[in-house]
Order: sequence, then structure tokens, then C-alpha cells
Amino acid sequence: MTPHTVAILTGASRGLGLALARALAAPGVRLFALARTVSTDLAGHWREQGGDLEQIPVDLSDAGAAQQCADRLAAMLPQDAQRYLLINNAGTVQPIARADRLSDAASLQAALQLNVASPVLLCAAFLRATASLDADRRILNISSGAGRNPMPGWGAYCAAKAALDHYTQVLHAENHGVRIASMAPGVVDTSMQADIRHADRADFPQLERFVALHEEGLLSSAQDTAARILARLEHPDFGTPVLDDIRHYSFDQTSQ
Repeated sequence: MTPHTVAILTGASRGLGLALARALAAPGVRLFALARTVSTDLAGHWREQGGDLEQIPVDLSDAGAAQQCADRLAAMLPQDAQRYLLINNAGTVQPIARADRLSDAASLQAALQLNVASPVLLCAAFLRATASLDADRRILNISSGAGRNPMPGWGAYCAAKAALDHYTQVLHAENHGVRIASMAPGVVDTSMQADIRHADRADFPQLERFVALHEEGLLSSAQDTAARILARLEHPDFGTPVLDDIRHYSFDQTSQ
């Protein structure tokens, strides 16, 4: 069966990525789900929903693996769909440390590869593979408010998300005929938030704020956030603005 929608999603095995992967499942949708691990539960969910799922195990913090995966996707994307989506969701907040302690080159390189370089590689592959197609093409880069507001202790993460935001604006300015946005998803109840709550207070002065958000039930669920993000991605004016924030919309507004 010819798919109506072909989608690529990174970080699909847990948290917001898993919620997005589950919400995308539908007849006529083919999803290439990229993650370090393969999920049998996700595969079963897609079978039940009648969609076509291909899980690609890859560590996108590894430059060589990311390059090979991007090239593979560029060569294998179906060419007869009506819509193509790329959702760069995978990311890490690590390493959490004040500037004078950001001294581990390997962890910095892995974080920048995962948060910035791999999305750039996948965008390039997506653009190459779909450039000649008469189809609706959309790219969603999952950013963070940390890319737009400095957060002590998050030097690596803030720098990476700011870079992703600016890259997205460059991609828009180049006018590839693709609707594109860099979306801040808000504070979502995922394993990343658990990592943040276990940070050293000496490295992350705002630790108590994030602990309180969790204890007071103020974190958004991954499922609700995924639904809101996909509704926005479907909206006719997706890509306006290029730097977006899901908290600017009610669910009704994004689903109109």
C-alpha cells in the first residue's frame, strides 16, 4: 500500500519521542523510528493501529553512526507519498555543570552531536531525498526554552538548543520549499526531567524549582504534549513563526 504520510522521528523509544511515535500510528502512515533501542511494545501498537513502522537502532550521539543513518534514510525513503515529515526530537541535557567544570571533551562532543549535528545531518538527508517531489514537506526540530533563556548549569544544553534554533532559521531563510519550525515543548514529565532532579545543586542552582514542579504536579504529560505538537504540525500555518513554543497555543487552536 502506498503511504499517504512518510515520517522520520528520532528519540522514539522513550519520553516525548515515544509518545509522538505512538500518536503517529495510523493507517496510511509509514514511520521510520530512530532510537538506540527497538521497542516491541511500540511495534505491537503500530500493528494494532494499521500503520507501517520501521525501527532503526542507532546512537545519534555517535557521528559515524549518525552519518550512516542519514545516508541510509536518504536512499530508502519512499518517493510516492503525499506528505513527508521529519521530527528531530532526540536530545540530552547532559552534561549538567557550571562553566568551569565543563571539561570532559567526550561528553561535550556527544551532546553537541546528538543535539545539533545529527539534526543537521538528518535535515540534509531529508531535503535531498524529497527535493524533486511534489509533496507537502515539514520539518519539526524539538528545541527548548533553554535555547532562548540562559540557565546556569546548562551551558552545553543552552548552547546546543540555541544553535538548533539558529540553524532552523537559516534553513527557513534558504527557502527549500519546506515548512519548518523549532518548537519548545515546555516542561514535560520525562526521564530527562528525572535526570535534572538528580543534578548536583552545586552545578544546577535552580534544582529546587524543578523538584517543586514535579512534586506539585505541574509537569506536562508526554502524551498531552505529543498530541499538541502533532496538532500544531498539522496546522496550515505551521512554520509561522519559525521559532515556536507549544505553550503559546491551546489544543483547540492547534487542531483547527
